Amino acid sequence: MSVWALGLNHTTAPLDLRGRFAFALDQIAPTLQSLRSSFSSGRHPQVEAAIISTCNRTEIYCASEHAALDHTFGWLAQSGGVAPALLRSHAYTLHDGEAARHAFRVASGLDSMVLGEAQILGQMKDAVRAAETAGALGSTLNQLFQRSFAVAKEVRTATEIGAHSISMAAAAVRLAGQLFEDLRKTRVLFVGAGEMIDLAATHFAAKEPKSIAVANRTLERGEKLASRFGGEAMRLADLPSRLAEFDIVVSCTASTLPIIGLGAVERALKARKHRPMFMVDLAVPRDIEPEVKALEDIYLYTVDDLAQVVQQGQANRQAAVAQAEVIIDAGVQNFMHWLGQRGTVPLIQQLNAQADEWRAAEMARARKLLAKGESIEAVLEAMSRGLTQKMMHGAMAELHAGDAASREQTAQTISRLFLRKER
Repeated sequence: MSVWALGLNHTTAPLDLRGRFAFALDQIAPTLQSLRSSFSSGRHPQVEAAIISTCNRTEIYCASEHAALDHTFGWLAQSGGVAPALLRSHAYTLHDGEAARHAFRVASGLDSMVLGEAQILGQMKDAVRAAETAGALGSTLNQLFQRSFAVAKEVRTATEIGAHSISMAAAAVRLAGQLFEDLRKTRVLFVGAGEMIDLAATHFAAKEPKSIAVANRTLERGEKLASRFGGEAMRLADLPSRLAEFDIVVSCTASTLPIIGLGAVERALKARKHRPMFMVDLAVPRDIEPEVKALEDIYLYTVDDLAQVVQQGQANRQAAVAQAEVIIDAGVQNFMHWLGQRGTVPLIQQLNAQADEWRAAEMARARKLLAKGESIEAVLEAMSRGLTQKMMHGAMAELHAGDAASREQTAQTISRLFLRKER
């Protein structure tokens, strides 16, 4: 069995390219179906697959009898509408042990923009559940991910990898504090109501801004989040007309196209008499048109712009990283040992089937002897002798076949298998 992975993340690909390969959670099932169907015409009919898609990465994990990295690459390039050569220049590929190591590092927060952050673990678990629901997760990938989660838990328990980490949301608050002297006098708008916005709202609410509003496509979900912070909810359709009211805008939706355009921001600035606006676009693909950044009095930050801020204090965690890598090394070795054993499963099944066939034949023979009136002692003796002869026949034949060197090698193997008590 072979395991392979390919992907692109915040260290290998720019934001706009990552945006082409971003899959919302409800898109995972049909996307996995498309991927697995693409294998059916070739020599990989039984391919396990899972897709992890976050604002910082998109990764595909697969398992099958034979690796098919080139095919997977071609499918991903086509799904994103880019040339394979362009994708290859920004992507990474991993096989077997390295694929496992990467999955373990991602789950443990070692491969994140925010070193040690815990959010990715929840996102991985969501991705695994989606793959399982789609029927795309087999025993091999299930083992890979369950071991990833176990390793991540051990890393967080045994090390201080999460200590001093600065989340994306905390970084946004820090940058906003550099622009506005007193965040308590600001009005904050959150666009979207997902996990990232929930985290950002929690951090900003701690600064006690003058007001908080949540704009979401589904008003009910927006109201639920806004009520936690004593804020108001508004429909996404009302965003352009109300944008000027807010000093801070934080957006993260699953939209495939920008929802805050250049024109809407220009009108908002005019209505604000060019009082500055702080904007954070945490979405991949972008929620805010990139041209907005060029406007005077607009301070727009994307997930990539926050990288320098969130990595502050990373040196303090390097000792924890070294400890985490030791735990991950052990996890990789255990997984590869398990994967290697999987290769012997067909042989074990054949051996069991052969043994059952011999046992059935000797049982049938014993029943006939008993029916003829043979004594139980004689029947048991005959049955045990028959089973022993069947078991030893192949070994005995091999000991008398071949040249001297092959017989010597066979003798060592048979000795190891049959004479263990005498050693």
